Amino acid sequence: MLVLFETSVGYAIFKVLNEKKLQEVDSLWKEFETPEKANKIVKLKHFEKFQDTAEALAAFTALMEGKINKQLKKVLKKIVKEAHEPLAVADAKLGGVIKEKLNLSCIHSPVVNELMRGIRSQMDGLIPGVEPREMAAMCLGLAHSLSRYRLKFSADKVDTMIVQAISLLDDLDKELNNYIMRCREWYGWHFPELGKIISDNLTYCKCLQKVGDRKNYASAQLSELLPEEVEAEVKAAAEISMGTEVSEEDICNILHLCTQVIEISEYRTQLYEYLQNRMMAIAPNVTVMVGELVGARLIAHAGSLLNLAKHAASTVQILGAEKALFRALKSRRDTPKYGLIYHASLVGQTSPKHKGKISRMLAAKTVLAIRYDAFGEDSSSAMGVENRAKLEARLRTLEDRGIRKISGTGKALAKAEKYEHKSEVKTYDPSGDSTLPTCSKKRKIEQVDKEDEIIEKKAKKAKVKVKVEEEEEEEVLVVEEQETSVKKKKKKKDKKKHIKEEQLSEEEPCTSTAIPSPEKKKKKKKKKDSED
Repeated sequence: MLVLFETSVGYAIFKVLNEKKLQEVDSLWKEFETPEKANKIVKLKHFEKFQDTAEALAAFTALMEGKINKQLKKVLKKIVKEAHEPLAVADAKLGGVIKEKLNLSCIHSPVVNELMRGIRSQMDGLIPGVEPREMAAMCLGLAHSLSRYRLKFSADKVDTMIVQAISLLDDLDKELNNYIMRCREWYGWHFPELGKIISDNLTYCKCLQKVGDRKNYASAQLSELLPEEVEAEVKAAAEISMGTEVSEEDICNILHLCTQVIEISEYRTQLYEYLQNRMMAIAPNVTVMVGELVGARLIAHAGSLLNLAKHAASTVQILGAEKALFRALKSRRDTPKYGLIYHASLVGQTSPKHKGKISRMLAAKTVLAIRYDAFGEDSSSAMGVENRAKLEARLRTLEDRGIRKISGTGKALAKAEKYEHKSEVKTYDPSGDSTLPTCSKKRKIEQVDKEDEIIEKKAKKAKVKVKVEEEEEEEVLVVEEQETSVKKKKKKKDKKKHIKEEQLSEEEPCTSTAIPSPEKKKKKKKKKDSED
């Protein structure tokens, strides 16, 4: 059995001397402990040396792609075909290609892997004529050239410079804000009116550096820094300022701080130009799609351009909003729609209701641009310009309430219902806690006005009903009063008639002898008894 062994120096073909020892896979490593033991197992039959690193690179790139190099094909035809023995190969794909093209029987098994490992450990003793230094130098050169080929390495495409530049730019912005705030507060004790008149920070510091003390504003020429109207206002405010007096030493320290602010701001502009040039060299399509700053922040957040190219479009869309994403997942609420990509110009110029849709589309096109910049050989920005034009056209259709009917006149807009994701989380309803009428804070003004009109109409109807009921009640009361008055009059008439009848009965003369009734007799008896 023959063994094909690839090295950084060349191809080596070994012949197995004792195949019986290959059956014991677990103890095979003991046979390669020393070069003497290894020479008893395998013996070098042929060695084809590479002339330079370029030839070695071509051979190994062909092996990685599963192809046979011309040099390897010659070696196999000369030696292996003549021997008529099976060939042990480390790669199964390479064995399949050799079997197809050269019609040679190839073997790939765990035993072959252990054999390759043993040969590699005693490579210096098994391959004579190759010095260890030469072997190490060829190995290092081949590793560098192979990595350059695989990653398409270019000195202009070093994305670590972008990561450092954008981080430094953010740090400079923070320091500048702190310095300017301190400068305004410090000089504000001496001349507080100047901070309200001059809003630009750099112009403010240049004015301080040129004038210094408040008394010098009357004779100072600020036409280079300020317009005439603002200059006149500053001079007028300096004469009637309410600030305190400050010593020369304090003014010197304030001026030194102003020079620091001016130098840092100038360096920031220089660094921003450097970042623009780097982004156009490394990722031109990404720069066209989302801009220099957003593209650089995406690369810095992912770590490199290659890592960013491995992300999906949905990941790029919310990159930078990880805290909000995990908070939403934990509380089972709606996830964020955008992260760092929110600061892109296309997302910024859209209306709020279309921001989520545009950010999703922009993320999808940006991922294509990132992968084109990372793995493509062409360094033009044509693809980014084309995709940006498509997104702008889509944005215009969305803003114009886009989709129109195919049939009919073509002028009528298609009615598409808006999709609203409703969360299934059950929340506590506080409406039962109070009897007062409650209304949600997020209602629109038009809805509130409509509800107010409905409430007013109901109130008017209720008032009308109350008035009608009151009138009916009054009518009923009037009728009852009339009936009661009629009854009272009847009662009075009856009483008067009864009184008249009694009077007439008393006035009638007693013509016949009256027989006393038994009731009168009883009354007389009672009177007598009471007298006794």
